[in-house]
Amino acid sequence: MGKSGNDATIGANCKKYGVPFYGASFVPRNAIKSSDTEPQGEDEVVGGGSHHVIFAGGGGEGRSGIPNALIISHFDPASNYLSDQPVNKLETGDDLPYRMAVHPGGEGVICSLPKSCRWFEWEATKKEDVSTLGLKQSEKVLYQLELIEQQLAVTFSRDGSLLAVGGEDGKLRAFKWPSMESLLDVPGAHASVKNLDFSPDGKFLVSVGSGGPGRVWDILTSTNKASLAKEKDEVFGFCRFSQNSMNDQVLYVTAMRDRGGSIVKWNTTTWKRMSSKYIVRDPISAFNISDDGKFLAIKDAQLDNSRNIIGSGTIQGDIYILNASNIKVHTVVKKAHLGLVTALAFSHDSRALASASLDSSARVTQIKEIKKNGFNIWIILLMILVAATLYYAKTEGYFV
Repeated sequence: MGKSGNDATIGANCKKYGVPFYGASFVPRNAIKSSDTEPQGEDEVVGGGSHHVIFAGGGGEGRSGIPNALIISHFDPASNYLSDQPVNKLETGDDLPYRMAVHPGGEGVICSLPKSCRWFEWEATKKEDVSTLGLKQSEKVLYQLELIEQQLAVTFSRDGSLLAVGGEDGKLRAFKWPSMESLLDVPGAHASVKNLDFSPDGKFLVSVGSGGPGRVWDILTSTNKASLAKEKDEVFGFCRFSQNSMNDQVLYVTAMRDRGGSIVKWNTTTWKRMSSKYIVRDPISAFNISDDGKFLAIKDAQLDNSRNIIGSGTIQGDIYILNASNIKVHTVVKKAHLGLVTALAFSHDSRALASASLDSSARVTQIKEIKKNGFNIWIILLMILVAATLYYAKTEGYFV
């Protein structure tokens, strides 16, 4: 296992915003657009799109005094600083934004509310004569997702042309975006849908839920392509596709057993298990993969020189970054949050990881490549060269 980070405290890259969080994502670079002028460059708006992070959450229904809101913050990588105050805060009334998906093309954000899914759009706003990134509720109504059960999973395909949602009632839906033409409508896909992800090429949608196996759906034919069988007492939690440098697609699924959390790797041609790796003793409460397909993150996260990274979180607040190629832990951020980690999201350049917690804290952890120590290698090579030179000189009679 790699070096553990120091126990985290509220500091430069970790702030509390007074809202228990359920979602987190970096804002696409092209999200900032001016409605009445030419499109602005990244440096013309505070922070630029790639350095804005959006968090979603709240206190839910009732009169707890805790607002339900979408919060945008600014992160500065140079100073490793997350803004003390939100750049923008959009309250959603009595409706808790429980799940969130940011459109990869910069169009906006979809949120799962208790009885519907709502669409929000980015906007450039002025605050004290400084341009900032804002968010507003769109006039576009997603009629197909009105008056429905709570959606526990919401996701876009990599190119933003597809949208999938999965409900607490077990119903799975997929649509073309933005037309909302139905592609998949499966009641009872699971007892309850937990997590969804599209394959990088958009051909498949994988779903995991409570009870039964995971399922692979063929988007073109709207059929169940394969089942992902569980072993013994496994409970699947999250699913994420990845694509390596050889353009091979791989599927990762987190699994919980009595001894703790594991990551299962699947072949996306045969849909058979390739490997299973035990990671942590605690349940994995959050999981994601970097855009370049090299890093995995669980509530505990890690990376390596190849930048194959997985990220995951545990219920103890730790974050792990893993090498996707061998699922080995490289870095652990102990107590990154004091409460349950609910969301993890990599930046688009795979150099930072945003995390959010029910303790109302938000954090951005920079991912730095660990260079192998080349000094010792050069010393050894120099010693070999000197030894070879001395041997040659002796055999040629330069030394008596």
